Amino acid sequence: MNVLKRILLSLLLLSFFCELWADFKFKMSPEEIIQNSRAILEEMMDVPEEAIPKEVFKDAYAVAIIPNVMKVGFIFGGRFGQGVLTVKLKDDKWSYPVFIRLSGGSIGYQIGAQTSDIILVFKHKKSVDGIVNSKLTLGANVNVVAGPIGGGRGKSTDIMQKADILTYTRSRGFFAGVTLEGAVLEVDLKLNAEYYKRDLPVKIILTKDDLKVPKSAKQFLKTLDKFTK
Repeated sequence: MNVLKRILLSLLLLSFFCELWADFKFKMSPEEIIQNSRAILEEMMDVPEEAIPKEVFKDAYAVAIIPNVMKVGFIFGGRFGQGVLTVKLKDDKWSYPVFIRLSGGSIGYQIGAQTSDIILVFKHKKSVDGIVNSKLTLGANVNVVAGPIGGGRGKSTDIMQKADILTYTRSRGFFAGVTLEGAVLEVDLKLNAEYYKRDLPVKIILTKDDLKVPKSAKQFLKTLDKFTK
């Protein structure tokens, strides 16, 4: 078997595994995604020396939380995850959550399997517009940087000024060459319709604060308020 055939076979096997994972065994319901996202935020913020500084949230335009992102690979890598996105409204309230999914592949030195919980802090509207209007590829026209942690901001000022998106991850498992570069974020319309019991336009969810929503959405925002105000 020549090198090209081996590469194609590896890609097909990786694609099959990711699709199988996404569609069956590990797929979460919208309610589970909301509850897991809320729990992850609490767990990551309850350790002061590892918590996201409140100054980061103060300057944020939006926040995304994606629990249980699965990444597997052997030379060729693939990842998949489902989470929620909320934007900051004019009165410093957070919008109701919109469901999103993260996917993508990569090539390079990498081997292993890993599950990660990811929090993304968006500093600018243009990045979120990319997700809402179509899809956003991390690292393409947007500067993605690992965010500062702990109580102080001082030494991290340069990082925060240059970044479009600050990333925070908590990983389980082994993986060489972990990076979010090349990952794609897009709205999951199916999950939104399932959770809100109707086809609400994404822009309505992200701008209206008087919608009839499940109790878990309000609990999620209450937790977010706790750590960001």
